[in-house]
Amino acid sequence: MTFLLVDGFTYVLYGLKWLIYLLAWLMLLLGLDDLVIDVTYWVRLVRRRFGVYRRQKRADEDLLFQAPEQPLAIMVPAWHEVGVVGLMARLAASTLDYENYQIFVGTYPNDPETQADVDDVCLHFPNVHKVVCARPGPTSKADCLNNVIDAILRFEANARVQFAGFILHDAEDVVSPMELRLFNYLLPRKDLIQVPVYPYAPEWNHFTAGHYVDEFAEYHGKDVVVREALIGQVPSAGVGTCFSRRAITVLLEQGDGIAFDVQSLTEDYDIGFRLKRQGMAGIFARFHVRDPDLASLSEHRFGVSAYSSRVICVREHFPRSLQHAIRQKSRWITGIVFQGTRTLGWSRDWRLNYFLWRDRRGAIANLLGLLVNLLFVVLLGLWLTGLFWPTAWHFPPLLEDDPLLRALLIANGVLLANRLFQRFYFVTLFYGLGQGLLSAPRMMWSNLVNFLANLRALRQVIQMGDSRRVAWDKTTHEFPALADPRRTPIGLRLVELGALDQETLDEVIIAPRQRRLGRELLLRGLIDSHQLAQVLAEQADLDWAPLDPFELDPRLIETFPLRLALRYSVLPVAQEGATLVLASERATSEVSLGAIARQLKRPVRCRLAPQGRVTLGLRHWYGGTNLSEQAQMVLHTLASRHRDGELMEKVCRHQVLLGDLIQERGLLPAPLLGQALIDFDPTRDSLGEHLIERGLISRETLEEALREQQAEQRAAYDLLRAA
Repeated sequence: MTFLLVDGFTYVLYGLKWLIYLLAWLMLLLGLDDLVIDVTYWVRLVRRRFGVYRRQKRADEDLLFQAPEQPLAIMVPAWHEVGVVGLMARLAASTLDYENYQIFVGTYPNDPETQADVDDVCLHFPNVHKVVCARPGPTSKADCLNNVIDAILRFEANARVQFAGFILHDAEDVVSPMELRLFNYLLPRKDLIQVPVYPYAPEWNHFTAGHYVDEFAEYHGKDVVVREALIGQVPSAGVGTCFSRRAITVLLEQGDGIAFDVQSLTEDYDIGFRLKRQGMAGIFARFHVRDPDLASLSEHRFGVSAYSSRVICVREHFPRSLQHAIRQKSRWITGIVFQGTRTLGWSRDWRLNYFLWRDRRGAIANLLGLLVNLLFVVLLGLWLTGLFWPTAWHFPPLLEDDPLLRALLIANGVLLANRLFQRFYFVTLFYGLGQGLLSAPRMMWSNLVNFLANLRALRQVIQMGDSRRVAWDKTTHEFPALADPRRTPIGLRLVELGALDQETLDEVIIAPRQRRLGRELLLRGLIDSHQLAQVLAEQADLDWAPLDPFELDPRLIETFPLRLALRYSVLPVAQEGATLVLASERATSEVSLGAIARQLKRPVRCRLAPQGRVTLGLRHWYGGTNLSEQAQMVLHTLASRHRDGELMEKVCRHQVLLGDLIQERGLLPAPLLGQALIDFDPTRDSLGEHLIERGLISRETLEEALREQQAEQRAAYDLLRAA
C-alpha cells in the first residue's frame, strides 16, 4: 500500500512539473504583456517631464475659472439608496465650485423609501429632480439611466435650456469641488471625459476593500494613461464620466431613442468603444490643482506625492465583504469579458485589439493567478517537509536540473518583482507608504477575489445560456442609511402651535385659492408672519428671526453687491465672526449660497425672515428708483413709521416679489425658475423680461402677474392711508 501511495505521489509530482511548465510560459506571456504597458508609461513620463513641461507651464485651476459656466446634468441611478442620495446632494451643494448644474436621480416605483428620501432632498435642493422609472426595479443601471435621460430632455424643453454635458455618478460618490469646472472647460471639444477614481483606503486588515485601492491606483495611475496615449480610447469607469451633448445625441440616434444598452451589465464600458467608432474624442483627465482644498484625494500620509495627491478625482467606498466584492466583480467580468466579446467583437485596428485583449484576458489571468498561488503553497510545503523531516521519502526536485525551467522561473521572478514594484509605487504615490507595503500581500487576496468572481460569472453565463440574459446584480453600498425624513405640513404644524384650529384650516384648504396655503392664511389674518416664518424655517431646517428692513448696517449693504442681492432675493443682516448672515423670505438653496460665498470669498449662511421684510429691504436699499409711483409711496411712508409693529405686519402681508408671485400662481415651477436665475443679471434686465426672453412665460402671463403685484401694492397703500 505504501508503495502504491509513493508511486501515485510520484505521478502527481510529474504532473506538477508539466503544470509548472505550462504556468511558467503563460505567466511569462502575461508578464511581458504588462511590461509593455510599464515601459511605455515610464518612457512617456520621462519624455514629458524633461521635454514638454520644460517648454510649457503646467495647467492649474486658474485655467478652469476662465471658462463661463455651461449647463451640466448629473445622472444618478438609485435603487435602495435611502439616506445616501441626500448626503450626496448636500455634499455636492456645499463643496462643488459650480452653480449651473442639475441632479437627476433615477428611482423605481417599487422603492418608496428611496423615493421619499429623494422627495425630501428635492424640497431643500431645487436643482435635484426625482425620476421614477417606467418599470419596477431593479432592472439594470442602463435602463435606469435611459429613464433619467428622458427626464433630462423633458426638463430641457420646459426650461428652454440645453445641457452641454451629461455626467455619470453613483449615489455614494464624493465629487471633487472642481470636477464640474474641469468638464465645463473640456466641453464640447471632448465627447467623453473620465476623471480618476480612487477608493477610500480602509484599515490595514480589510484586504477586500484594500485590494480595490491597489487596483485603481495602478489602473488609473498608469494603464488608462497609456491606453489613451496609444489609441485615444478611454473606458468609462461608470462614475466621474462626462458625455458631451453630441455624444448623447449620437447614442440616442444609434439606439432609436435609447442611449444605453439595457442588456449590458457594463454599459459605461461599451459606450467608450461605441463613441470611438464614431470618431469622437475621449480624454482621461488627470488634472492637478495648486490648492489642496480643491482636490478630493487629500491623503495625508508619509510617502504621498504632494503633486499627485492634488488631482481632481472621484472618491467612494468599495465593498468590504468578500461576498459583495465577488458580486460586483462578477458583474464586471460578465459585462466586459463575456458580453463585450459578443457585442463589441474585435476591431480592424490591431492596437485597439491589443487593449480589447487586455480587458478580456481576465478570464485566463484570474485562473492563473490562483493556480500560481496554490502551486507556490504546494512547493513551499514540499520544501519545508524535506527541511524539517529528513527521514521522509526523497523525490527528484521539481525546479532543479532543468535549465529551461530555471530560466523561465528566473524571468517570471523578475517580472513578478516588477509587478510588485509597480503596484507598490502607484499605491504609495496616492495613499502613502503604509498602503504601499500592504499592496504585496493584498495581491494574493486579489487573485482569490478575482478567481471567485470569474467562477461566479462563468456559472451565471452557463446557467442562463446567454451572457446578455444575466440580471443586474447591484452592489450594496457601505454608506449608513439615515432615518426616513418626514415633514409635517404647514397647516398641521400651525394647528400644533395653536396658531389656528383644525376646523378653520379645513375650511381654507377646501376653498378655491390661487395662493400657497401659508400666504392665504396670512392674507386672511388667521396667522401672523412670524408664525409662518417659524413653520417655514422648521421645514427647511433653518433659523428665523424678526427683521426690520429699514434698520440694517449700511456697511453690510455697501459690501454686498446689488447683483447678488436682487438675483437671489437676500439681504445682508448680520456678521457672525467671518460668516455673513443673509435674510430671505424663502429657503435659499445650498447651491446658491455656495455661489454667493465663492463670489464674496467668505462663508455665508441663510436665515428666514417674516413675509415682506426682505422685499421691502431690497426695494429700500437696492431698488427704490425702479419702482412704480405707488410702491415708492408705500416704501417712503412705511420707512417713517416702521417702528409701528402692527402697521408693519399689515403692510408686509401684501409685499411679494415677482418671482415668488409667479411660482405661487403655478405659472412657473421652482426648478425652472431656479435654472433661469443662474444666468439672470438684474443690473442689465428685469426678471420678467428675462423669463420672456428665455421663453418660459408669455407677455400676457407677465402682465397678469404684474397686475396682481400692483393690486397688492394698492392694498398696502390703502392700509397706510387708513392708518
